[in-house]
Parts: sequence; C-alpha cells; structure tokens
Amino acid sequence: MKSSPANRSRDIERQAGYLRPEHCTPPPPRSHSAGEMWFIRDGCGIVCGVITWLLVFYAEFVVVFVMLVPAKNVVYSLINGAVFNGLAFLALASHFRAMCTDPGAVPKGNATKEFIESLQLKPGQVVYKCPKCCSIKPDRAHHCSVCKRCIKKMDHHCPWVNNCVGENNQKYFVLFTMYIALISLHALMMVALHFVFCFEEDWTKCSSFSPPATVILLILLCFEALLFLIFTAVMFGTQVHSICNDETGIEQLKKEERRWAKRSKWMNMKVVFGHPFSLAWLSPFATPDQGKANLYQYVV
Repeated sequence: MKSSPANRSRDIERQAGYLRPEHCTPPPPRSHSAGEMWFIRDGCGIVCGVITWLLVFYAEFVVVFVMLVPAKNVVYSLINGAVFNGLAFLALASHFRAMCTDPGAVPKGNATKEFIESLQLKPGQVVYKCPKCCSIKPDRAHHCSVCKRCIKKMDHHCPWVNNCVGENNQKYFVLFTMYIALISLHALMMVALHFVFCFEEDWTKCSSFSPPATVILLILLCFEALLFLIFTAVMFGTQVHSICNDETGIEQLKKEERRWAKRSKWMNMKVVFGHPFSLAWLSPFATPDQGKANLYQYVV
C-alpha cells in the first residue's frame, strides 16, 4: 500500500534522534495539590469572563425589577422568575465549570529520556514532541498559545470562558451556550409581552421606573438578548455537530486526516456527556464518565 505524504512525514518522527529528549529538562515538581482549581491568567480572557457575568446580571436586574416585580399577575411573575433564574444559574454554573476545569492539558516538560523509555514504545509506533512546551503529545492534541500547554482534543480557545475547550470541559461549554441561548430567548419573549401590556396600560403602572428609563432598559436588554441568542445558538449547533462527527474545530479548520476509530453519533455524544444517557447530561455539576482512556494513544 502506498503511503500518503502525511504518513511519510510521520515516519520521520519514528527516528530516535528526532525527539531530542536531551533538550528537555525534567518537569518541575508540582507545588500544588492535584485537586487545585484550573485557572488561566490571561488578561483578555479574565475581562471577557467578567463581562459575561455582568451581562447576565444586567439581564437578571431588568427581568426581575423592571418586568416581573411590577407585574399585576403574581403567578406569571413567579413562574417566569423561577424559569429565568433557574436557567441563569445553570448558565453561570456551566460557565464557571468550563472556565475552571482542566480541559485536558498534557503534562508539561515530560519529553525527557526517562519518560520516553518508560513508555516502552514498540517498533513503528509514532510519537510527537511539542517544541513549545516540551511534552509528548497524544494523538489529536494541539498546543494553545494562550494556555501555553498542549490540550487533548482541543476544539478552540474561547476568551469568553477564559479557557480552551477540550476533552474534559467540552460538556460544560456546550451547556453554557445552550443555557445562554435559552435565557436570551426567554428574555426576548418577556420583553415582547411587556411592551404589549404597556401599550394597553398606563406606562407609569407597568414599571417601577419612569417610562423613558423603562424603554431604554428594555431596548438594551432586547439588543443584548438578540445578539447572544444568535451567537450562542450558532455555537451550540456547531459544537453538537462537531461532537456527533467526532471532529474538533481545529481538525476541521486544518482538514486533518482522520486517523482515529469511527463511532456512531450517539456514542460520540456519550463520550462527551457521559455514560449512560441521563438527566445528568443537562447538569453542569455532574462530571461525565468518559471511561478509562489511555493517556497516550499512538498510531502505528
């Protein structure tokens, strides 16, 4: 069988001298516990994350104090308040988990002679060394210039969650986009109903604020909700499509050759959201059981 150019370039990395393990110093001892929270100290990402929370809090303020509290129908206010606040809480919880969960970082600086020998590689097995973080890269891992680490099954780096979207936190990112889209849609529906109600009633009776302030607050909320609804709905659909096809955003962009086993779409969903299917799929507090996967998967 004739090998492709991609395979021939991979054959070069089978040479022992290519990895140059002598150029890598052993990784420094961990000065923190294994359970320490993951957090990327990136200025742009931190600002974007704070803005995300502030926008959700603004929507919360307008929905509760401008539309629901002044409403005469107590049942309407209680039901919509419970639904909106519940979705907003799940959205922020998903954002926190996506931001503070290790996305699948490869141990930094492990491309040492001792570690390579401990892998007990068989003849013909292919390994990669990342020249930037000096680590042995698993298959389908990519280096992130912001996180400064190689990330397993890296989809992309999202500044809005100040983290990479990878193997371990993709579920939380998908839930974040879904819940933000839902609260945006819910807010738009309530704004439309509020405008209809205020046109039929005295504006001074449909809000605790003055009519000009009420209109400005509702227009800003409508603009924010519409913008985030379009953005997160598209992102949610893109993520689900990528998960079903088991192909990350980087792999699609680079049009990388598929070298991994093909599974059904339902099985791909289980890999990300957990085995078996349950309501835990919708919970940002449930860590998905992805099974016992080998940390380093090599292609022969």
